[in-house]
This record gives sequence, structure tokens and C-alpha cells, in this order.
Amino acid sequence: MIEEKMLVLLRQGKISKWFSGIGQEAISVGVTSSLEQDEYILPMHRNLGVFTTREVPLSRLFSQWQGKMNGFTKGRDRSFHFGTQEYNIIGMISHLGPQLGVADGIALANKLRSEKKVTAVFSGEGGTSEGDFHEALNIASVWGLPVLFCIENNGYGLSTPSAQQFLNQDVADKGIGYGMESHIIDGNNILEVYTKVNQLAEDVRKNPRPLLLEFKTFRMRGHEEASGIKYVPKELTQEWAEKDPIKNYQKYLLDEKLITIDEILVFKKAISKEIDENWKKAVKEEIHESSIENELSDVFQDFEYQEVKPTEKKSKIRLVDAISNGLRQSMEKHDNMIIMGQDIAEYGGVFKVTEGFLEQFGEDRIRNTPICESGIIEAAYGLSINGFKSVVELQFSDFVTSGFNPVINLLAKSYYRWQQNADIVLRMPCGADVGAGPFHSQTNEAWFTHTPGLKVVYPAFPQDAKGLLATAIEDPNPVLFFEHKAIYRSVYQEVSDDYFTIPFGKASILKEGKDVTIVTYGAGVHWALATLDEHPTISADLIDLRSLQPLDTDAVFSSVKKTGRVIILQEDSMFGGIASDLSALITENCFESLDAPVKRCASIETPIPFAKQLENKYLPKIRFVDDLKELLAY
Repeated sequence: MIEEKMLVLLRQGKISKWFSGIGQEAISVGVTSSLEQDEYILPMHRNLGVFTTREVPLSRLFSQWQGKMNGFTKGRDRSFHFGTQEYNIIGMISHLGPQLGVADGIALANKLRSEKKVTAVFSGEGGTSEGDFHEALNIASVWGLPVLFCIENNGYGLSTPSAQQFLNQDVADKGIGYGMESHIIDGNNILEVYTKVNQLAEDVRKNPRPLLLEFKTFRMRGHEEASGIKYVPKELTQEWAEKDPIKNYQKYLLDEKLITIDEILVFKKAISKEIDENWKKAVKEEIHESSIENELSDVFQDFEYQEVKPTEKKSKIRLVDAISNGLRQSMEKHDNMIIMGQDIAEYGGVFKVTEGFLEQFGEDRIRNTPICESGIIEAAYGLSINGFKSVVELQFSDFVTSGFNPVINLLAKSYYRWQQNADIVLRMPCGADVGAGPFHSQTNEAWFTHTPGLKVVYPAFPQDAKGLLATAIEDPNPVLFFEHKAIYRSVYQEVSDDYFTIPFGKASILKEGKDVTIVTYGAGVHWALATLDEHPTISADLIDLRSLQPLDTDAVFSSVKKTGRVIILQEDSMFGGIASDLSALITENCFESLDAPVKRCASIETPIPFAKQLENKYLPKIRFVDDLKELLAY
């Protein structure tokens, strides 16, 4: 009845979009009724029955669909793209597949706490074509996670029939390759859905494992209302119309004399009244005009930085050792912290950062993962939803491309969309000058500084790396922590032995001078230091940014206004990099103080070559001195 109301309102232009679940209602209601109230469920955009079964107030749903403040996203997202911790419902993003990996993380948290709970996650048969589906099933199977993967096989992914999605007869067959128990359920029979899922859920609580549940069903409306169903053969629609789950259940109840027509009419009258009253309540709600300041303040969860000062007791160690020590001390401090990554357990990681961690913290907290960046980042998000911190090691920052979608569309947008933080640090070993070639040498920080909702940190020294990493782990927001491979074992420093923190957004002034400002970060800091050592007559302010989001523009502007000249050195290729935006900011804010154009020095516009003589030509470190002298001579 709610759906019928929505279809009328859609035609009247009072809501903008609707994904109808008519014909599939038994699955949402049956699965949700089989779960306990505090067990998480991750629905799709035609699973209204999940929300009504969990008794989410209709007025709030109606407000959500109108983009009003009483909804769940403050008008920032539409339809069912939202979650609510109050009702243990975690909404989808349009990319479909990622929520399957999120369910893995939620279930992992339950398992780590020895809670006998299941997590149910929905997808359509079309979504099983996505790599995220296969990654999520594999992770759940390998880790023995109590997840019910509920696949609604309604025959069409928008207009694409199943025969063009996969050739196996049943979606359930896809579980075989992952050693996963599978079941096929009549998705249009509420009694079969509830009875079967309830039995399975009870068994999974006792014997944790993932299950693949294929619900055979059919949607009677279009993928979304505007697309229609002209592509569906009429005889197929007629065949499934006879299997309508509500009409057939109603007939069964009447035949068994468990209900009467009069009682049905009473129910419908009460429901109609409830729908109308809640709709009127939502309509009366004022449209909230937010401010730019308010919108910006909701991109990140508030983080009250707690300074822990470094101790005087220090040891001379390398950058890689400082990161390892910082990770270890954070693991000791945070009992709810998990480290995940490829080869990080027994092997200690390809750079040996987590060597010895398995023995100290155990395999529950130091988790080797399959080779599936997307699924693991999604699982990290699920862990955050369910109360855990996580650090994910990308073997190389280049490999984040295999997990780009969840970083950009889950982690970055989560808090802004529905006030759910992503308490995750992605460790990003990066950079060239090590002869590693095009696939292991990128310094790709600019991909992420462009995306609101992500913090980006890039230390150049061991002391900074240790303190900034501690802050990154304390911060409840997603942080990408870049670690340059070329300075892992070549840069030593006296580093405080005990736990300490360093704030984000505060640059380090390494040298002070009067003629020019040099702004850089990462390996560029060491190239600039070497250049100044070789040319002691150059009087320069040398600024190590340390964090790129947030960015310490105050330190940069103050220096530029003093020296009148500025050169920005980055390892990344020139176009679209940090230097470009920083140059624009300096021009906009310090134009009258400039005695020369802002100068940028960066790598050339090619992929990163392997051979050393070619890599040297690619990198800017040799050209930097000439660019610096040219700027000083302007």
C-alpha cells in the first residue's frame, strides 16, 4: 500500500524517483522477520519491507524521499541510499556490490566479539556479475563469517536478462567455487522464506559460516519507474502475476480460515490512515535551507585532537622502523584495532612493517587477506560501522586502484551522507626512485586530495611518520597515509621511544631564509635539503607540508609574503597535482607580495619508467636546482 501511494505521488511530481519492489515483498519481510532486532541488515533500493518490518517511522521515510531534515541524510542523498544505526540498517550505494563486502566487516566484528549474530545483505542477480560479489564471498568463506548473502533473482538487471549476465542456471551455483553452502528459496512464498531463513539463521548463530541464498522472484514494475517493462515478454509478466506473494498469502489465510475479509478490510483501513497521516506530517515539514558552513562542517566527523608530547628518550631509527613502532604502540593502546593486508601476518608484509605482530597480537587482529583490495576496504568500513578501528596495508599505493570505488564512494562520502564515520587508515607505500617501474612507483596522493571526506598525510621523516600515524589512527575519519619507499631505509632520525601524536594540518618549517620559499613533501623534502646543502648561498624557507588534507596554508602564505618568491616541488607529474592547486591558492591570496611567478617543479608527463637512466629523467630532483636558480634570477 505504501508502494501504491508512492507511485501516485511520483506521477504527481511529489517525489523524484521510485524503485518498486512489487512482486518481491516476501523476501524483504521474510528475511528481516528472521533476524533479531539488533542484527544488521543491508538492503537494496527495492527492499521497503526491510524498513517497515523494522518499524522505521513512515514519516521519516517520507521525509527522506522528499529530501527533508526529518529523513536520514539531511537531504544529501535520496531514496534508500541511507543507513540508520538506530534500526541496524545499512543502506547501499548505487554501485551495488560494495555493500556485500561491508557485510563481511560487520560480521567480522561480531565474530571477534564472540557474539552469536548473523548479518544479512541483499543484492540482485545482476550484482553477482560484479567483482565485489566474488571478493565478498571469498573473504566470508575464508574467514568463516556469519553472513547471509541474499540474492533476489528477478530475472533482469534493469533490462538485461539473466542469460546475458551468467550462463549457469542458478545463482546458487556460484557458491560452489567458494566452498559455500547455497540454498534456493521460493522468493514469492512468505512462509517458505521465513521458515527456511529463520532455520538457517538460527543454525549460523551456532555454527558461524556464510550462506548464499538465492530467492527466485520477479519484479512487476520497471527497474525504476521511468524505465517501464516493455522489454519483458507479456506472458512472463502474466505468469508471475499469478504468483504474487501478497495475493497468494492472503488467499492461503482465507482458505485456512486464519483471517476474514472483514479483518483484511480493517487492516487496510488502518494502514491507509497511517500512510496518509505520516505523509501529511512529512509534507508539513519545512524545507531546511542549510548554509555552506553547515555543509562543510559535516564532511568529517568532529575530531578533538589530544596532544601526547614526545618523550626525551629517543632511538636513532629508520622511517620504516618508526612506522612499525607507531603501529605496534597503537595496537597496544586500542583493543578494538585490526590490521589487514596481503602477506602482513607470518611474512610481516612486503616491507616487513608488521614483522612480529602476529606473535604479539594474534591472528584475529593481524589478518592476512586474499588479494582483493576492494573487498577488504569494504570490510574495513563494515568494521567501523560495528565499532572497530582498522588499518589496511596496500602493498603498493598503485594497487589502491583495485579498491578505488569503496575509497571514493563509501569512505569519503559516508559521514556527509548519513553521519556514519569510517574509522580507517589506508597505508600507502608509494613513490619512485627505486627502479620499480610503472606499476609500483606512483605517488598518487592528488587522486584523494581531490575527494572531499578523505584526509591525506605524507611524512618525510621518521619522527613525523610515527606521530602522524598515531594521530591518523586516533582520528575517526578515513586517512590515507603515504609512505615513500625510497626513504623507508635510507632516512634515519632520533625518534621518541614512547607513544606520541602530531597534529594534522600543521607544516614543518625546516629552514628559514629571506630569498625564496620552497614548499614540498615526501621525498621532495630530502631533494630540497640536498640542493640547499650544495648551494649554501641560497637563503630559503623550506616548508615540509606533512599533511595535504588538511593543508597548512597559513604557513605557506606567511612565508611567501615574506620572501616574495615560491617554488613548489612535487614528485607527482605536473598537471593536476598538489602543486597546481597550491600555486592557485598562493596566487589568489598572496599576489601582491609576489616578485616572480609561482614556480612548479614536478615529474614529466609520462608513466614511470623502470630503467634507472630513464627514471632519473622522469623525476624532478635533478631539474630542481635549475628551476630554483631561474626563479631567483627572475
